[in-house]
Amino acid sequence: MDAIALLKEDHKLVKNLLGELAESTTRAVKKRTELLQQIHMNLKAHTTIEEEIFYPAFKSAGKKEEEKMYFEALEEHRAAEDLVLPDLMKTDPATEQFSGRAKVLKELIEHHIEEEEGEMFKDARKLLDKAQLEELGARMEARKKELLQQLKAAA
Repeated sequence: MDAIALLKEDHKLVKNLLGELAESTTRAVKKRTELLQQIHMNLKAHTTIEEEIFYPAFKSAGKKEEEKMYFEALEEHRAAEDLVLPDLMKTDPATEQFSGRAKVLKELIEHHIEEEEGEMFKDARKLLDKAQLEELGARMEARKKELLQQLKAAA
């Protein structure tokens, strides 16, 4: 699988999980807790493979505009992973505050996905050839498996 197809598959999975979380009610404490754990593990693995493998390849293949996209994407990851997600994980899932924070995380991630798929991935297809995308995809898939095993073991 090429790198972009792998990342789009991850996007679809996380969007679905976030959608389920956003639609859940304050009574669905167990469901919310489980969904949040799945979102956390999948987001962590996804952002790590992007930051370690895909983004550096994209940035080095590009010019000034790609460098700008690279840094913006990193900041969006930081906002989700270091600010919104940790707050959400500390929030009681039986509250409306949890609902609000879940919605903010969903909107932040959806915005990030739109930008990546609408701009970055299109540019990446022009900058990186099929063989490069396949090689990146193989590295990313292996690293993702490793990360998910580590995250499951730590959970």
